[in-house]
Amino acid sequence: MPRPLFLPTARQTNWLIIVAVLALGEALYVRYMAIENTTVELACRAGLQTWLCSSFWLSLAWSEHDVFGGVAFAAALLNLLRPSVVLVGLTLLAAGGGLVLHNTDLAALAAGLLILSLARPAPAAE
Repeated sequence: MPRPLFLPTARQTNWLIIVAVLALGEALYVRYMAIENTTVELACRAGLQTWLCSSFWLSLAWSEHDVFGGVAFAAALLNLLRPSVVLVGLTLLAAGGGLVLHNTDLAALAAGLLILSLARPAPAAE
């Protein structure tokens, strides 16, 4: 008898939805309220010390080095090899940020691998 496919429980799915929505919401907020808002961007570049400016600098640094896409791809690849709810959450978190903050190459590949990992068998119970 083949092992059942990897499928998060209803409670785990609810938490994963919350993680994905919060990741997308924060990424959209930083992008449209800081990165693409000229007034805030100039204030942050002039040295304003707020949490929005800290998020602005962090997201710019991570976007330049493809951290969002790289983390999402690594987590999705690990999840494809050994499915885990934690890896699904990490992939959703990083891919959501990567898709919104212009790390689309690796983040989109990670999203595809994440979908593909739902067809994998669940890990054997120990």
